[in-house]
Formats: sequence, structure tokens, C-alpha cells
Amino acid sequence: MKSRKKKKEFYTEYTARNALKNGSFIVRLSAIVFGLGCLVHKQIAKGILYLTSEILLIVYMVQTGFYNLSKFRTLGDVEQQKVWNEAKSLYEYVDGDRSLIILLYGIVTLSLILVFFLIAKSSLKQAYRLECQSKKGEQILTLKQELKELLNGNLHITLLTFPVLGVLMFTILPLVFMISMAFTNYSVEGNKLVLFDWVGLENFRKIFDFGDSLGQTFWSVFGWTMVWAVVATFSNYILGMLLALFINWKEIRAKKMWRFCFALTVAIPHFVTLLIIKSMLQPEGAMNILLRNLGLIGATQSLPFFTDATWARVVVILINIWVGVPYTLLQVTGILQNIPTELY
Repeated sequence: MKSRKKKKEFYTEYTARNALKNGSFIVRLSAIVFGLGCLVHKQIAKGILYLTSEILLIVYMVQTGFYNLSKFRTLGDVEQQKVWNEAKSLYEYVDGDRSLIILLYGIVTLSLILVFFLIAKSSLKQAYRLECQSKKGEQILTLKQELKELLNGNLHITLLTFPVLGVLMFTILPLVFMISMAFTNYSVEGNKLVLFDWVGLENFRKIFDFGDSLGQTFWSVFGWTMVWAVVATFSNYILGMLLALFINWKEIRAKKMWRFCFALTVAIPHFVTLLIIKSMLQPEGAMNILLRNLGLIGATQSLPFFTDATWARVVVILINIWVGVPYTLLQVTGILQNIPTELY
């Protein structure tokens, strides 16, 4: 029932399907000649904007886009060459294809093709809306009136346009680029850093092959990542809640002082704390000297806090606890102070 109500609430008859089904020839032609419907109904400025966007996209495809797509299929096949220059009596290097650049430009071109179809759909819907409004005798807004509407009824579109564009350009596009890299043989091995090829699902097959070096490395890193995620998350929440409950216990005195001590780790910039911890955990740092004085390690021994993988992982988890627990402590303290003490 709720989904039906939502559909009715956001229902509009001005869809691309209705435009192709019920629209006139001019409306349908607007999907090919962008802005034609706007120009016919005297929305000159908007029609010119639609048409300009189409022309720019077509010019880009003719000048660069089709070339990028042709290279995108193979990611380049021309290697760097050494050519003898008779005039200078020396060898000169001629640049070949760079697969990284070809991959990036290919993804950008595909994105612009998607934008092209979205603009075509928008032009079609806009033409159909104007035609329906004209038949019903409704007022057709001018460009100036529509711009004013963007600051009133359609303010959400104005506020969301630039954030959405930013997310698409600086988050979605890089993600697609990095995901695409997983389907290539980009690697230090075999000199595949400059010129590489598509390999399909071969890399994923190697990941599940425990006899392959890639599979061994991946599962080792994946295992530690899962351990880190579980231990770091639960240690922060559990220790933070226990500390908050303990400090909030009525038998504990000087509650403000204890909270202040833990809040200092939040107030002090983390890079300062990490620099101090780094110096303390050096082979001749304060921690190793203290352990020697206590007789827990030999007089010439040092715990490899940074050079041994196991010790380094333990250190990372402890530092995460040091940095993260005070945040949970402060949050839980704020919650506890709003709960009657009789309940806990």
C-alpha cells in the first residue's frame, strides 16, 4: 500500500514512454534534434541550450570520442620505439600508447555517451510537456520564470545539482576506473605498467587459486583486514561503553577529572599523538628501555614494534583503541546522563 501511495505521489504523465507513444512528430523528433520542442513552443533560450549541448557532444565524439573508443577495445597496441635520427646521429624514443590514459579517456567517453542519452530523454520529455500544456491552454513558463522557480518550488534541484555532479566526477568516475583496472593485467611483472591488456576474469580466477602468489597475497591481506575491522570496531564500542558505565557509577569520585583525561586524546591533534607514540616504540625508545629496566627483555634486546608484522598489527589495534575509545566514551556518557540512574 505504501509503495502504491508513493507512486501516486510522484506520478507524472510527462514520461519518455508517453512522449514516444502519444507525442506528435515534433515531440519524437526532439529526441534526435535536441531542444526542437522548446524552439517550436518559443522557449528559444532553453532550446538553444539543448541544441548546443548536442552539437558539443557530437563534435567531441567526431574529434576524440570515436578514437578513444577504438583504442578502448585493446587499451593500445603501439609500444615505445627507438628511432635513429640521422641529423642528430642519435637514437630518439618515440612514445607509444599509454594504456592508463586510454582506459581513463575511454571511460570518460562512455560516460559522455550516457549523458548524451540522458539529455535526449530530457529533451523528449520537455517537448512532450510543452505540447500537453499548449493543448490544455496552460501557461508555458519562460526561461526567466523557470530560473526563479529553481529558487522556490524546485530549490532542491538547485541545491543538489553541484553536490551530485561532484560525487559523479570525483567519486563514481574514479571508482569505475579502479574497478575497470581489475579486469586488466596491469602489473609490475612482465613490464605491464605502461601497456597492458584486458584479461577478463583471469585476475579473479587467480585470487581463488591458493597456489598462485596473487591468491596467497590477497587472502592474507583480506584475513588481516577482517580481523582489523572486527577487533577495531568491537574494541572501541565495548571498551568505550564499559568505561562510560564505570565512570558514571555512583561510587566513582572525580567523574569530571576522569572524563577530562580521556577527552584530552580527542583534544590533542592525532598527528601529534602518533609522532610521540612512534618515538616511544623505536628500538631505543621509551617503551623498550622501560621493558629492559623491568627485566622483561634482555639488556640488548628490542621488541620489533615496526619491523615485525605481528607486532605492527598489535600496535595498530592498540593505537586505534587509544584514539577511538574516548569518542565512544563521550557519546555514551551523554546518553547515560539522560537516562534515570534507577534503570541501570
